[in-house]
Amino acid sequence: MKNSIWFFGLLLLVSCNNKKSDYQEVKTTEDSVSMVQFEPSEAKELMEKHCYLCHSPSAAEQEGRIAPPMVAIKGRYITMQSYTKAEFIKAVTDFVAEPTADKALMNGAVKRFGVMPKQAFPEGSVAKIAEFMYDYQIEEPDWFAEHWKGNHGEFNWKQSGKQFQEEAKEKTYADIGLEYALGTKKVLGKNLMGTIQKEGTEAALKFCNVSAMPLTDSMSVHYNAEIKRVSDKNRNPNNKASAEELGYIEQFKKDLSAQKEIQPIVVEEIEKVHFYYPIETNTMCLQCHGKPENIKPEVLKKLKTLYPNDLATGYAENEVRGIWSITFDKK
Repeated sequence: MKNSIWFFGLLLLVSCNNKKSDYQEVKTTEDSVSMVQFEPSEAKELMEKHCYLCHSPSAAEQEGRIAPPMVAIKGRYITMQSYTKAEFIKAVTDFVAEPTADKALMNGAVKRFGVMPKQAFPEGSVAKIAEFMYDYQIEEPDWFAEHWKGNHGEFNWKQSGKQFQEEAKEKTYADIGLEYALGTKKVLGKNLMGTIQKEGTEAALKFCNVSAMPLTDSMSVHYNAEIKRVSDKNRNPNNKASAEELGYIEQFKKDLSAQKEIQPIVVEEIEKVHFYYPIETNTMCLQCHGKPENIKPEVLKKLKTLYPNDLATGYAENEVRGIWSITFDKK
């Protein structure tokens, strides 16, 4: 099923050293690329946070995949096109700014997954991820080398870039909370997107109604934490935000609207930590959470049957639909 559901992915742009890069400018024949300063570890973290749900390096080749892995994007632009850094930056940046089928180099991926929807990214994050991808080797799925050989045998596969050596660091409470949120999101997302691809949106509604809460609860057990998804416009009554959570939702809405890099909110108590992080809408979400006039009639009918008091419609892309509200013990 070709729903255009490349939603967090294809973030790319500019140049770095092993620690913190100096300000640099990479020129193209038509334009110049903005200068950025960052640590490679930060760029890697941004890629994993914003890209890997769709462009996962661990998803199976045929099932549960909704976009090509990031290394496939790198290979297509650098290995096959022999793009220089400046050319790589310009081509991908132009595509991300205004994604269209005409601009796409990865025609097979577009045919299978649809065109990546236009996204609003925090200022500077695209540049950081792109430079990291160009200069360093990134994670490859186990099946990728054989897949590449079968499809692009004339272009021998050997990933460009140097090995990235990440320094060990102690996890903060924000790191721990984000790990729990993204881990749960990955499990829910994989099951939901697999259902959409195989059975369609109506079946996905049934999945959310029956399985989303139990899966979330199972991840609470897995992480030994209380993990909730709550909203100011809840669909399930069990997902209604508290007064305190409503305040955090409003703060995240302001930050997203200003295109700020979203940072988790962490509130410490004597023995407990409370962690909050936004749930943002994307193209896939809008199949069930978009404006009613844009939702298929059969899906609307199913929504009314499953959720008579549903509040969770009327969204556009890149809006805060709710938050992760996670509580865990201090360690």
